[in-house]
Amino acid sequence: MTKRMQVLFEDSELREIQRVARRRRLTVAEWVRQGLRAARAAESPLETRKKLDTVRAAAAYAFPTGEIDEILADIERGYLARNAP
Repeated sequence: MTKRMQVLFEDSELREIQRVARRRRLTVAEWVRQGLRAARAAESPLETRKKLDTVRAAAAYAFPTGEIDEILADIERGYLARNAP
């Protein structure tokens, strides 16, 4: 099923779009569809790659895990040991 989308442009901008579409021997509608498809294709992998890179970077660290009370106690012991005479 197809859906209609309406986009409003200033007269000068629409004339430029029509000129570009004509130069490419496309209708304005097809030129817009191609442009939106290209923009969508460029956006999706980038976002996915960025998320995966973030997860991979985080996985490279060896952060302590455990119950929050245990971790906080370990941190406190570290502070006390560092300040001990």
